[in-house]
Amino acid sequence: MTGVEIDSRRVSPGDLFVALGGGVSFLEDARARGAAATLVPDNGFAAMAAIGSAVRARSSARVVAITGSMGKTSTKDILTALLRPHVRVVTAEDGFNNEIGLPLTLARIEPDTEVVVTELGMRGAGEIGALAAIARPHVGVITAIAPAHLEQLGSIENVARAKAELLEALPAGGIAIVPADAPALDPFIPAGLDLRRFEAPKAELRDGHAFVRYADREIEFSFAARHQTWNAVVALTVCEALGVPLPDGVVEVAFSRWRSQESELPGGGLLINDAWNANPVAMRAALQSLVERAAGRRTIAILGEMAELGENAAAYHDEIGRLLRDLGVGHVFAVGAMAKHYTAHVGPATWFPSLEDRDAVLESVRAELEPGDVVLVKGSRSVGLEVVAEALAGVEAR
Repeated sequence: MTGVEIDSRRVSPGDLFVALGGGVSFLEDARARGAAATLVPDNGFAAMAAIGSAVRARSSARVVAITGSMGKTSTKDILTALLRPHVRVVTAEDGFNNEIGLPLTLARIEPDTEVVVTELGMRGAGEIGALAAIARPHVGVITAIAPAHLEQLGSIENVARAKAELLEALPAGGIAIVPADAPALDPFIPAGLDLRRFEAPKAELRDGHAFVRYADREIEFSFAARHQTWNAVVALTVCEALGVPLPDGVVEVAFSRWRSQESELPGGGLLINDAWNANPVAMRAALQSLVERAAGRRTIAILGEMAELGENAAAYHDEIGRLLRDLGVGHVFAVGAMAKHYTAHVGPATWFPSLEDRDAVLESVRAELEPGDVVLVKGSRSVGLEVVAEALAGVEAR
């Protein structure tokens, strides 16, 4: 076998096609594209876990597993850019971080692969531990502990406990990389690990690039979002743990879709597409970055509600509304029931109960957009604001 695919359109000659759910309807398409074998499992998750575990078991590559309340994929993207000049690396695509995505990443390991960078996501307790049992990582990274999944987990303490399942899965002497200031996590860090802590970054933005101080050096990155410098420090800490040299020149980072993606708007404006997901800490960081990137230009924030925040959801959204006021954001477009709280403390604002009428949202934004505006699009996955960001990429400013 040359690879494993669950989408028949991605099958190359020699691949194994695993028909999950409705995938059974595409067996003939997979075979026509050259699949060497097809599998229709009774239990898709168990089958994928078995495949991923088998490939992982016969590899001597060092495995890095990244989890956290935010920044997993961006940290993976930055880490990949740092590793590629020095080692043969396999890295998770986009948000491949669940029961299907993780085995697909592991299935791409080649005999000469030296480092594998994986992501572990979760919806509730026990899921990180189950994924870590498949990945069997040597290095476990927790990027941050923040209010996320509170609807299922109930408290920040429970979020930390669930994320720490990754650390429990590390072998004796395994490397654990965690924030220096994460009091909720500390009680759940097992003894016997090589514990590395990272501090908040010392960074500057100059000429559209980020400059991060690390190990008495200034390292230049191709992005200009200040909140990504936190993820850069995490990635640099992983490199140090792996014994990979620090970079000499500019680190060119290609972020995964809908994460800090910047594109020019007509009339000298800027669109920041950060629509992948949102929680209160990530939303705050993105809004602060919006104002910094604007550098005095008018700002527009198109914000979806933040999902899974539990009984304090209204308070978290109200807090973001106050931040929008304090930052002086020029116009706020809020989408989703809870997002109405964003508009309570700001001046110009437009609220939509949902994205059901996407055209109405776009029409309202287009009517407001002016030359030179800097626009942020961010919200939880359930809102689906990426369609707005992608449409705006071709908007004619009035």
